[in-house]
Amino acid sequence: MEMTRIGLIGTGVMGKGIGLNLIRAGHELHLYTRTKEKAKTLIEQGATWHDRIPTVAENCQVILTIVGYPSDVEDIYFGSTGIIANAKPGSLLIDMTTSKPALAEKIAIEAQHQQLIALDAPVSGGDIGAQNGTLSIMVGGDQTGFIHARPLFEIIGENIIHQGPAGAGQHTKMCNQITIASNMIGVSEAMAYARKAGLNPDQVLKSITSGAAGSWSLSHLAPRMINEDFSPGFYVKHFIKDMCIALETAEEMELSTPGLQLAYQLYQQLAEAGEQDSGTQALIKLFN
Repeated sequence: MEMTRIGLIGTGVMGKGIGLNLIRAGHELHLYTRTKEKAKTLIEQGATWHDRIPTVAENCQVILTIVGYPSDVEDIYFGSTGIIANAKPGSLLIDMTTSKPALAEKIAIEAQHQQLIALDAPVSGGDIGAQNGTLSIMVGGDQTGFIHARPLFEIIGENIIHQGPAGAGQHTKMCNQITIASNMIGVSEAMAYARKAGLNPDQVLKSITSGAAGSWSLSHLAPRMINEDFSPGFYVKHFIKDMCIALETAEEMELSTPGLQLAYQLYQQLAEAGEQDSGTQALIKLFN
């Protein structure tokens, strides 16, 4: 499948970086946002803005979506003005939103009925990964669709793995978020401990990031904690959404996740303190 004309719905922290990398790779990018202003950066780089989802779906062979919540995913994929009803047969639909595995399965079934191919392909790597084209991409869905999509994935990511049938990408992302949830508590406690002990936190990081405690969160988010930079690479409110999905899905599978439960409670407390639009590294504020 020749992928030159690509639709993108979702131009937030992650979508903007993904879109810029697609443009730099020479693809013709078509956008839908509720307000044109949100797409300004990408339009300035040559993207075409549309005020309706159907016009994006009708004009593109490949449509990427990366929005906020499962309810947003449902709104843009289903109904008479949704992607599935308006995409041309043979089009490839790729939802990169972190969403419900069951919703990914529903999209794949409905897409197949309309002679479309749907993949769930949530990502990890934050704003830095989106900007640098180094995202980890966890893919669920049809193997043939994955093969067609791989050249596109290679523009925006590095660690690209087909995990299985529809929903498998979302289940893998839940594993990712569960791991991060408990890890963020540890990173926050460690940075708070370093300060209380009178240590230089930057020097502490030099010692522990390359040892057994090393993690992406420790390397990339602990420095932001130290510098009191709480700008969102990934929003607190979206992390809470992800943890809620993971908790609900784990409960359906009769799986106990006490670490996830604790992290969810702490992030809820953080959001209630007005930090819902901060980056996840703002968790350190509960430990100061």
